[in-house]
Amino acid sequence: MTFSAVVRGFEAAGLRAFGGALERLRYGWWPVVQSAVAASLAWYLAEVLLGHERPFVAAIAAVISVGAVAGQTLRRAAEWILGVALGLAVADLIMLAIGTGVLQTGFIVGLAMAVALMIRGGVMLVTEAGVSALLVANLDPTTYGVSPDRFVEALVGGGTALAVSALFPSDPRARVERTADRTLVTLAAVQREISAALDGGDLDRAERALREARGIDARVAELRETLDGGYEIARYSPPRRRVLGQLSYYATAAEQLDLAVRNTRVLARAAVSMVQERGAAPPAVCSAIEDLARAVEALDAYLDRPEHPLDTRAFALQAASKATAVLRERTDLETSVLVGQIRSTALDLLQASGMSSPEALRAMREACSVAPSSERC
Repeated sequence: MTFSAVVRGFEAAGLRAFGGALERLRYGWWPVVQSAVAASLAWYLAEVLLGHERPFVAAIAAVISVGAVAGQTLRRAAEWILGVALGLAVADLIMLAIGTGVLQTGFIVGLAMAVALMIRGGVMLVTEAGVSALLVANLDPTTYGVSPDRFVEALVGGGTALAVSALFPSDPRARVERTADRTLVTLAAVQREISAALDGGDLDRAERALREARGIDARVAELRETLDGGYEIARYSPPRRRVLGQLSYYATAAEQLDLAVRNTRVLARAAVSMVQERGAAPPAVCSAIEDLARAVEALDAYLDRPEHPLDTRAFALQAASKATAVLRERTDLETSVLVGQIRSTALDLLQASGMSSPEALRAMREACSVAPSSERC
């Protein structure tokens, strides 16, 4: 490789890295602005309301809370803020009695988290209580002093963060859209992996697809959590109420996606059984699963533009039709299970695109009644 080729390679890598940095900045600049505004405002309010000369704990609590409450429900946001304040309060009280040091730090953190557990706090509250206690335990008491006033400062900072997040919120639709996109891309990739494993009779690939299918549940859970946080932002923040209607499409899709993911997991397990017992699957089964993946990708586009659901429905119905046709030629248990799971997943995707259950069932019956006798991958 010549020197010029090496230079061009480094230049290309540098451009890709710079492009990725700009993309991250494009998606993440608003929380940066929120944090900066909240820190300044919390410092100012603590000076005015509490009379503190250097209320940096209020500013720290504001910055921590802005990052923590983004996309969370009000309950979890309140948990986080209370955890900050509780950790500070417990740490201050213990420092009054035993001072600071290596052993004291561990004791202070443990006790703060134990108190949070005793008041039936959730994971967010308990964790943040420990983090806040660690922060205070390592401050130099000669520069700030050991004072319960930090608890009040933390509440001011957390309250300021909530106010800034409500008045100048991030875009809940964008957060939900990115999470849904990751979920759908992963689901389509797993379905393609299942199709390829069945086409080649590849047991290792089928088992890998099953492992990957089991991991999609975490993405669906993340989507549900992001949706809950998005609804909270849209309901309680006047500038974002207009996105409630758009979020409803994602909420409907999320319910059915949960079922589609479960059916895909069962489909992957059935693929392992098929390869173990009979080797490669019929070509039409492979083609039908590919159509499921195309339907998932089309669903991603539909959620961005809900007025165009037809591609999702066309691919899902095509998948069901192809799979049903296989039963005219093969009725063994392994093939029947695969066909049943393809049809179930297709039904889930039809409903995710906005069809009611009766409409989806009727469309499935019509598509399968005219299923072609044979298909090829």
